[in-house]
Amino acid sequence: MDIKLIAFDLDGTFLDDNKEIPPENLEALTEAAGQGIHIVPATGRLFIGVHDCIKALPFIRYYILANGAQVYDAKEDKTIYRGEIPLDMALSLIDYMETLPVIYDCYQYGCGWMSGHMFERIGEFVPHPAMQAAVRKQRRPVPDLRTLLIQRGDSVQKQQMFFTDMDEMLRQRDEILPRLFPELLPSTSVKTNIELNHISAGKDNGLKALCEYLGFTLENAMAFGDGTNDTCMLKAAGLGVAMSNAEEEVKAAADMITLSNNEAGVAHAIRRHVLK
Repeated sequence: MDIKLIAFDLDGTFLDDNKEIPPENLEALTEAAGQGIHIVPATGRLFIGVHDCIKALPFIRYYILANGAQVYDAKEDKTIYRGEIPLDMALSLIDYMETLPVIYDCYQYGCGWMSGHMFERIGEFVPHPAMQAAVRKQRRPVPDLRTLLIQRGDSVQKQQMFFTDMDEMLRQRDEILPRLFPELLPSTSVKTNIELNHISAGKDNGLKALCEYLGFTLENAMAFGDGTNDTCMLKAAGLGVAMSNAEEEVKAAADMITLSNNEAGVAHAIRRHVLK
C-alpha cells in the first residue's frame, strides 16, 4: 500500500495518558516525514487547543480540527475546508440542551465559547484534571451563549455537551440525538461528552478534502483513532488502525488493531506497514 499521509487522533491515540508523546511515536513519525509522508493530527480540538508538543513538531503543516469542521494549513494560516452547523440548527440544539442536565458550549471562529455559569461548573462534569485544563484552555466564558450566537449571526464549527450520567449520555448519543437532529453527527472523544458536527464535517470528510487538496486519494491515507469521533475516519482511510484501548465500535471499524496509546501503538503500526 502506497501511504502518502498519516492522520492520527491525539488524546488516547498518539499521546499517552500523561498527554505526552511516547519517544517511539516521535521517532516513527520523524522517519515517515523524512520519506515525504504528510503527518496530520486529526482531532476534535481547535488549533488553539492542540498540545504545544504537537505544534512544535517541524514536519506538521496540516491539521484536521474540530472533528473535520476545519482543515487548516498552519504554514499559510489558511482554512482549506469548512463543514459547519448553520445558525438556526445550532440555536435549536441549544434549546434542546437547555432541557438536559448538562453543560454545553460551541466552537466558532477557532475558539470555544460557553455561558459563564456553565464554565464555572466544568470541574463537576469533566473528572480528569488534565482534561479539565484542556477544556478551560479552549473556551471563553460569555454572559449567554445563545445571545452571543444570535448577535454574530454565523454558523458554528462544533457543539458539545458534558454529562455526569453516563447512561443518559449513551442514550442521547445513540438514540435520541440522531432522531431529533439527523443532520448532525454525535460522537464521543472523552468519557463524559457528546460532540456534534454537521454531516458535512466528520474526520472522514476532513481527511478526504485534505487528500484531494494534496493530489491523492483516501486509499493513500493511514489513520489512527480510539474514540467514536474517529470511527468514520478509520472506515474512510485506506488503512484504518484502532488502538487496543479504543472503544469496541472503533475497533470494529478498523482494518487492524495496534498496541495501546501507552505502548506507542502508533509507532508499532507505522513500522509494520509503512517503514519497511
